[in-house]
Amino acid sequence: MRNSIATNGGFPYRRVVVTGGAGFLGRFVVRLLEHEPNIEVVVPRSQHYNLVEAADIKRLFDQSRPDLVIHLAAVVGGIGANQKNPGKFFYENLMMGTQLIEEARKYGVQKFVAIGTVCAYPKFTPTPFREDDLWNGYPEETNAPYGLAKKMMLVQAQSYRQQYGFNTIFLLPANLYGPGDNFDLDSSHVIPALIRKCVEARDAGRTFIEVWGTGNASREFLYVEDCAAGIVKAAAAYNDGGPVNLGNGRELAIRELVEMIARLTGFQGEIRWQSDKPDGQPRRQLDVTRAQEKFGFNAETPLEEGLRRTVEWYEANRTPRATRARTVESQGSLGA
Repeated sequence: MRNSIATNGGFPYRRVVVTGGAGFLGRFVVRLLEHEPNIEVVVPRSQHYNLVEAADIKRLFDQSRPDLVIHLAAVVGGIGANQKNPGKFFYENLMMGTQLIEEARKYGVQKFVAIGTVCAYPKFTPTPFREDDLWNGYPEETNAPYGLAKKMMLVQAQSYRQQYGFNTIFLLPANLYGPGDNFDLDSSHVIPALIRKCVEARDAGRTFIEVWGTGNASREFLYVEDCAAGIVKAAAAYNDGGPVNLGNGRELAIRELVEMIARLTGFQGEIRWQSDKPDGQPRRQLDVTRAQEKFGFNAETPLEEGLRRTVEWYEANRTPRATRARTVESQGSLGA
């Protein structure tokens, strides 16, 4: 990783719990932390701790004795998964965040890092999205339950800071991508879904792929290693109550993204847009000034370079089952 998290005084916490630390983003956060001297990192696994249950959270804290909690765990998916599971996404994300923060406060954890989502922003937020715009409207409907559940951690963080002096920070990453992402077409986000579709169509000799939406929506994409660096930098140095965007401040139309991925994967067929399927939020681009000013975070990885690494990872790691042709009706969703 090129991003450094070194601070003048070293990393200020010694025992760190990273929920979701075995997941896509979590693995990179844990790797960064483990490069710092004298840090013990605990990654709770779902088979041992159900983070929806307060009793399991209490047991986790009793056993790990954390100074710092970084909460990455989430129940998440693309537009299709959000449409199928609005209640599950709302309840489980809300209960995990609420109970983790409450039990961390009662346990005496020194700091809690809550990871939100760009889906928390109102549907028609002016670009670039500024943190002060978070409450100026309702989120895009297809992922509102997920986005609002995560946004409640900001309400809890700020109210706990006011009443209890509990140091909780709230970060809002852009859409993530990178090696190790979820490439399951039933639940993946747009970049891994498109990579898999293009590779499988190329290998099967198919002449077209189908993609949800019109291609006119835009997104900002943050390479997973850059996001991990931003999270750890904030954990080390940011201690204010205001939410902070993590991104690179650049947006790209989905149509352009598809063309780039087709070129990088060598797929030369037709792109057929399913305009009867939802685009999701019309535009996403973050104002990243606050992260730069408050803890010196700047995303380093250009999109095309990050996409190339992601394609290479997928080509090297896909299973025999994943190489078999899938029906072109499988979705490539844009959400979260």
